[in-house]
Amino acid sequence: MSSELKKTIDQISKDRGIDRDLLIDTLEEAVRSSVARKYGDQMDIEVTFNEELGEIQVYQFKVVVTKINDPISEITLAEAREHDPNINLDDEMGFRVKIEDLGRIAAQSAKQVIIQRMRDAEQEIIYEEYRERKGEIVSGIVQRRDRTGWIINLGRTEALLPKDEQIPRERYKRGDRIQAYIIEVQKESRGPQIVVSRSHPDYMGALFAREVPEVFDSTVKIMGVARDPGLRAKVAVSSRDRDVDPVGACVGIRGSRIQNIVQELKGERIDIVVWSPDIAVYAQNALSPAVISRIMVDDEEKTLEVVVPDDQLTLAIGRKGQNVKLAAQLLGWKIDIFTESRYGELNADKKGMDQLASVAEVAMEAFFAAGFETTAQLVAASEEELLAVEGMTPDKIRDMRAAINILGLAPIEAEDAEKEETAPDAPGAE
Repeated sequence: MSSELKKTIDQISKDRGIDRDLLIDTLEEAVRSSVARKYGDQMDIEVTFNEELGEIQVYQFKVVVTKINDPISEITLAEAREHDPNINLDDEMGFRVKIEDLGRIAAQSAKQVIIQRMRDAEQEIIYEEYRERKGEIVSGIVQRRDRTGWIINLGRTEALLPKDEQIPRERYKRGDRIQAYIIEVQKESRGPQIVVSRSHPDYMGALFAREVPEVFDSTVKIMGVARDPGLRAKVAVSSRDRDVDPVGACVGIRGSRIQNIVQELKGERIDIVVWSPDIAVYAQNALSPAVISRIMVDDEEKTLEVVVPDDQLTLAIGRKGQNVKLAAQLLGWKIDIFTESRYGELNADKKGMDQLASVAEVAMEAFFAAGFETTAQLVAASEEELLAVEGMTPDKIRDMRAAINILGLAPIEAEDAEKEETAPDAPGAE
């Protein structure tokens, strides 16, 4: 080893960003391991890097004794005093070991250990760097495909873009430059495993933070994101400053800011929704552009019954249910949508069921448990089917049928058939 070693250490440290002290420790450990391989673990050695000479120095230590039992760790007093006249029994004496004496195999072993330790150190640095960057957007080159997804070259390392984290129908080829969002960094034996996504909802939030200064400085806050990747998304926003319009800030002048995001996501349509602590108002905003007539809130079940004009149903539900699905994801509530006419029918039917249950003195739950959910089902039911309802008797069935006629709940077809049965024969009829 010569002063060239010092230059090599400095160069590696600079080029690979590995701490210099860590490199020296690794080198010392590699030499120590090689000595142990050749002479055994019993040899008491000390390995140090001499900064002035720029070389590794190895010293073997032996104990001064009167009679040698272990020649590797012991030396006689007479032999020791040839090197140091002032030495005494039980003292420790150090001897310089020439690195060249390690032999070719030991030197090769040391080299392999150094290379492996350098790789380990480099991988550790990369792991720590990307672990701290989790939740950031990174840019890389599409390198190759494997069975789990695409491998993206990030420069010093690689990342995996799994199939289920890609935007559906988005196609990649080798050499494409793409951006993605770091969702996971795992430490594995072969090096850090960095997982990225283009379909994750937080990726859109990160894009807004990059494109919209008000989001970056938290004046405008992203309250939630719901995505159907590649097709449509809803982003809920709120402003901490009364003078800052959250929607306007995100859209930008002539849509400049949001267009940058839409372009990055290959045309994904984005609805900016104003967040509200009032769930009904929030839901109304989330279901835009549909017009909402009224909203009934069930806080316990976290369910919303939304009533819309008949001509707004298609708009409220959206293509393949996309609008209501994204709104439900954004709110975290279940949303049931009804037209005004259908809601009126359901309310009337519910009122009729309540009335019949009251007349029969049977709980509504008993009807439901027996499979009856509408008045039409009760009207069409046979006596045997009605007796299966808990608490129902023949007398109660008669009372309920009378109430059906009085309340006009019987189907028109049934009434017409009854009239035909009781009407006198028409002239000329056989």
